[in-house]
Amino acid sequence: MALAVRNEGAKVNSNINVTPMVDVMLVLLIIFMVITPMLQNKVNVQLAKVADPTAMPDADKEDSVVVAVTRDDKIFLGQNQVSMADLGQKVSDLLQNKTDKQIFMRSDARAQYGTVMDAIDNCRAAGVDQVGLLTERRQDVNQPPPAAPAPSPTGGQ
Repeated sequence: MALAVRNEGAKVNSNINVTPMVDVMLVLLIIFMVITPMLQNKVNVQLAKVADPTAMPDADKEDSVVVAVTRDDKIFLGQNQVSMADLGQKVSDLLQNKTDKQIFMRSDARAQYGTVMDAIDNCRAAGVDQVGLLTERRQDVNQPPPAAPAPSPTGGQ
């Protein structure tokens, strides 16, 4: 009778299976792609479009004071909605430890002009030295204006 010898060491696979790791990384990538736009610390307003906006990189800093006016005349200080009466006091509280008394206004293009001016007046009364008005660049800046229709040779339409 012969003795059967089993060689278990020959069956061991020492290669790393990376498929589960790639699956996990793709799921994490998708999660971060979906979550990142939600992390914006801004109120959604449609800014006025201008031909030549001035760059204001200080507005993107975490400690900058941003006042937003929406099209339905709601006023936000950062992400928090405030009343017009409380705006000046809250802005002065945020600026009391800063040497640069500057705020940034994000106003919807369709907001009432009077509401935006009242918000700026309240901020200026609270001790703000500089107000930056945030706008967006107009996309059709490089396109020539539309040509006027050529007059017809008969003189009529």
